[in-house]
This record gives sequence, C-alpha cells and structure tokens, in this order.
Amino acid sequence: MSDGARKAGISFAVGVVLIGTALRLWNAWYYPTNWGFDAKFNWEYIELLRESWALRSPDTIWATSHPPLYYYLAAALNQLLGYPPVNWAVAAIRLLNVAGGVVTIALALVLVRRIDPTNTRRVLIAAVLLSFLPVHVYMSAMINEEILTSTLISIALFLTVMVALEPLAPRAELWRAAAIGLLAGLAWLTKLTGVLVLVIAVATYAWVGLRRQQPRAAMQCIALLSALALVSGGWYYAHNLWLYGYAYPFALPAHELMFSMPPGSRGALDYLYVPLATWTDPQLLAPDLLHSVWGSTYVTAWYDGHRVFLPRSGSGQQFWATALTLLGLVPTLGFLWGAGKGVARGLRARGADLPLLGFAGLTICGYAFFTLRNPWFASIKASYLLGLALPFAVYASEALDGWSRGHRVRGLLVGAALLALVVSVIVVFAYGLFLKKAEVPGLFWTPVESG
Repeated sequence: MSDGARKAGISFAVGVVLIGTALRLWNAWYYPTNWGFDAKFNWEYIELLRESWALRSPDTIWATSHPPLYYYLAAALNQLLGYPPVNWAVAAIRLLNVAGGVVTIALALVLVRRIDPTNTRRVLIAAVLLSFLPVHVYMSAMINEEILTSTLISIALFLTVMVALEPLAPRAELWRAAAIGLLAGLAWLTKLTGVLVLVIAVATYAWVGLRRQQPRAAMQCIALLSALALVSGGWYYAHNLWLYGYAYPFALPAHELMFSMPPGSRGALDYLYVPLATWTDPQLLAPDLLHSVWGSTYVTAWYDGHRVFLPRSGSGQQFWATALTLLGLVPTLGFLWGAGKGVARGLRARGADLPLLGFAGLTICGYAFFTLRNPWFASIKASYLLGLALPFAVYASEALDGWSRGHRVRGLLVGAALLALVVSVIVVFAYGLFLKKAEVPGLFWTPVESG
C-alpha cells in the first residue's frame, strides 16, 4: 500500500471516530437525566456523596452496593463545577463516558496498527466497529460505570499486550508493571470484573518470563503490579469483608425488586440455544428469547433489548431492530472467526493472542456465571462485556479484512454491511433525532416466583 493510501486510510479512520464522538456528544446532552440502567439510583448515590464523602455501606441504597470509584469521580466533578443545574451536571458526568470511550477506540486502533502495521484498511474497519457499536453508543449516554470500567480495563490490557510483544527491559518494565497494576486496581475499584485484567497481567508476565528465560524480571513485575492493584482496588473488597462479612454483596434487601423478575431460574440449556426471535422480536421479554442467555445478550449489543433508550414500538422500531441485529451478524461472526484463528496462533505461543484471548475467555466465563447466579432478565446486558472492546476490534477487523480481500463481490458486501451499520446506528441511536421515545424507559414485566 502506498504512503498516500495509508494516509487516506488513517484520515478516514479519524473521521469515523469523530462522527462517532459527535453522536455520543449529542446523546450526552439530549438523553433524559434519570433514564438509563439504574440512572436514578446512581444519581442518588452521587448526590449522597456530595452531602458527605464518607463511604456508605453496600445496603444503604440501591447503588451503594457498587464499587465506588465512578461515583466519587462524578460527585467530585459535580462539586468542582459548583453544583450546576442538573442537566448541565449530568451532561458533564456523561462527558466522562464520551472521553473514556474515545480513549478505548483510539487504543484499539493503535493496537491493530501495532499488530498489522501495513494494513490501514484493518484500522479503518476497527474504527467503524467500535465507533458504531450500538451498546457502546447508548451506554455512553447513561449515568453508569460501565464505560469507565471498559476504559480502565482497555488501557491495562493494552499495556499487557505490549508486554507480550516487546522484550522485558528490567527497569523500564517495572514502570509498565506499575501502570498496569494501578489501572487494574482502579478498574477493580469501579467494577468487580476489573480483577480479570489483573489475573491476565500476572499470567502474561509469568508466560513471558518463562518463554524468554527472564523469570526474575517477571516475578518482580508480578509482585509490583499485584501490590499496586491490591492497594488501589483490593482495599474496598477487604473493607467490605472486614465490616460486613462479604467481599462482594449478593441478594441485598435494597435489590429485592429484581428477585421476582422473569425468568427467575436458569439452567444449562439456556446457554445452548439462540432463537429466531433474536432477529424477529429482539426485546428481552419475548417468550422465545427470555431464557436464551446469548440471544438476549446479542440483542442488547446490537440493539436495545431493554428499551431504555429506544421506543418499545412504533417509529419503524421493528424494521430497525431486525436490520441492526442482522447487520450485527457480520462483525459478530467475524469476531468468532478471528478469535478462532487467534487460538491457533496462541497455541504456538505467539504474540498478542494469549493475553487478548485469555482475557476474553475469563470475561465470558465470568459473565456466564453471573447470569446463572442472577437469573433475571435485567441481569442480561452486553454492557457487562464492554471490557472486550480491544479483543473485539482486533479479531473482528482481522476477519472482515481477510474476507474482503481477493474477492471483489465479497469485499463489496462487507463494505456495504459496514456502511449500512454506520447509517443505521446514526438513525437509531441519535437520541430523539429520528426515532422519538415518548414512553418511560424499560419493559413492563410480570412478577414470577424466584427459582
């Protein structure tokens, strides 16, 4: 590829990111204040911290069961602005999400270029996939910790991948290990899933140390990053264990509303099928979809299966729901295909695949366990998997780039699918611009007996 083509490709990728950022900024201002997953309860916690900065017990109110970093940052920003009117305060907090999302996208593009330095088209594909991933777009508009968690995990994982790609330079490596430990700890202090990137960082250093015959340097890095992660993030869980008898709360009285949500129970079969309703009726209370964990997760990734952002009906909702969930098949299958190729490479102990796939595997297993232990439709959210942003960008872009090479028709189909995805996401997820949501957010559900 010529220098001119490379520069043009990078310019297009930057343009894609800027359009995706503009979409998120629009939503940050126009999406209603108390809408979104637990937004009202999260805002209550932020207000509580403004009154007193003391850490509350997990069962004080709904959101105090969550690790506190996001809420302290939001409250501090609110205080710094002199407690502006609510709409300005909420928009300012949401800008944290927008900024964090842009950082994650930028890291993904840098990583793709680092792994495949001459392939600018792959960078452009990665830019499209993350900038217009529906769950990433609509979560950026919410008063919620998911985007911050994803950002901190992505930075820590990016640095961990660099460990696998570069030699261990003893002194410089300690600085990188310290950064990984601090970031992993802060991700852990934002959401429990942050601990998974710590596990992968430790495993990566151990693997690299053995493979490159540098066990002493690797053990020093492991000790440093583990200590910093425990100090920056692990203290919160130790604090809970000491005061309340549990490191992480489960089934608190403050959350009893969820205990009667459908389906109320889950079994192994719920993880083994994806029904046609995933595309024909993509909302989580659809009878055929209710028990399908991966089908429900899919529709919250590529549409709004909970209807907290989009209308429940009307405004062409069914058309766009089916269109986006069908278009989502292209990058989803691409990710699975690319990850499969990564597994083959990883078995030969090459490059970035072990940390990326190791983290992806741990995250998916953790999510499966969480949904089994919390058998309610509200616990199915693709936003819990946003820490997979880097693996998704790397492997989906690898597959889609490969599919579009050497075959003109196939290349045109991949390009058309990505263009249609961009246009559809702008139409559907620019809040209130094209699709009007007049009703309150969420789905109406009938209580069931807990299983």
